[in-house]
Amino acid sequence: MTKNVFVVGLNELNKDRLKRLRGVKDVTFHGLLTPAQVSETQEFDIPALLKEAEDTLDAFDGSIDAIVGYIDFPVSTMLPLLCKKYGTRNASLESLLKCEHKFWSRKVMAEVIPEHTPKFTAFDPFDDKALSKIGEADLRFPFFVKPIKSSGSRLGFRIDSPEDFDYATEKLRAEIGQISEPFNYVLEKADLPDEIRAVEGHYCMAEQVIGGRQCTVEGYVYDGEVVPYGTVDSIRYPQVLSFFYYLYPSTLPRRVQDQMWEITRKLMKHIGYDNAGFNIEYYWDEVQNKIWILEINTRIAQSHCDLFEMVDGVSHQQVTIDLGLGREPGMLFRKGRKNIAAEFFYRVFFNDATVSRVPSRAELEVAAEQVEGTRITSYVARNMLLSELPEQDAYSYAVASVWMGANNQSKLLWNYEQVMKKLNYEFSDIVE
Repeated sequence: MTKNVFVVGLNELNKDRLKRLRGVKDVTFHGLLTPAQVSETQEFDIPALLKEAEDTLDAFDGSIDAIVGYIDFPVSTMLPLLCKKYGTRNASLESLLKCEHKFWSRKVMAEVIPEHTPKFTAFDPFDDKALSKIGEADLRFPFFVKPIKSSGSRLGFRIDSPEDFDYATEKLRAEIGQISEPFNYVLEKADLPDEIRAVEGHYCMAEQVIGGRQCTVEGYVYDGEVVPYGTVDSIRYPQVLSFFYYLYPSTLPRRVQDQMWEITRKLMKHIGYDNAGFNIEYYWDEVQNKIWILEINTRIAQSHCDLFEMVDGVSHQQVTIDLGLGREPGMLFRKGRKNIAAEFFYRVFFNDATVSRVPSRAELEVAAEQVEGTRITSYVARNMLLSELPEQDAYSYAVASVWMGANNQSKLLWNYEQVMKKLNYEFSDIVE
């Protein structure tokens, strides 16, 4: 019998990825809400989004076998509510919030893996005495701040001085309502401890600065068993916080990856997260041989889909779909055509600018043809402001992504340079 899988925010790119998965000949994929509603905007009316999704599902004449998604907030937090109503498999809302509510998440980490958890405290950015209270929590410059419900790297700042903190709080006060109001709606639906309920959606985190070589462990939990299945390196541009590329497989020592996987199993088991995919971001400080945990994400990383397909032979969308249908994920290992793969981010480091020229579709195709198997996605349109791009970090704008594979890392980087020579973006009204 045909299985009907509803994918929240399904776009053309992921529709093509889903068609290439294993065991989906009997699966029909249906979009639920549009990408414009849940990922191509920074305005989220969650009650209205839930109602529209429920109206679509209620009107569907057939079985609803799975409701899944691959997008961060608000999709990740909407899925437990939808899945509970329609009886499909997903992690519970409370276990998901133990990962996504950054203060709750840190509290849980401090309980079970304190040696891998940095110092932290929550603060109200609208409190004029917030900086002194952060100091009372034994956090000194430098430290990092971010919303308790961060999305990507949005509204994350390194704080080296009181002036940096003033700048960050000005930005947070102006923009955090776009996150806090919809997140508060979700929090109201959950059974929260009093200590967590007091830390509302507009609160932020101050955390000890941690560093080293950054990576992400991808994993899932199936009927209580925590299964890590891959480690992806996160390589930053020199001297800045913005990501340059994601690299798979990781180049970290195997012993370090094994330790991260063991920490992952211990933490996710303690949280009680089940029947869903996740990933955990880590740092390895190789000087002190210290592993730090950065954060937990309650979804697979979209950026890593093509990397797994190139190297292992199947996108890890396989995890999302199999778990949604109650099946043990059928991931492959090293069955792909490449030894190594990456997603590169073409970035510009402006405060803002107007996009005056973008490559045409034909130019993108020519650029991709420089290296077999390359795919390019451009995120900007002519005459738009860079500040209109959603989900950007505080220091740069990603205007395009390039996915490609190779047999070794040096060849991969050389290939990227050949592709980029064919891409021509231009900007005007630049704010440095």
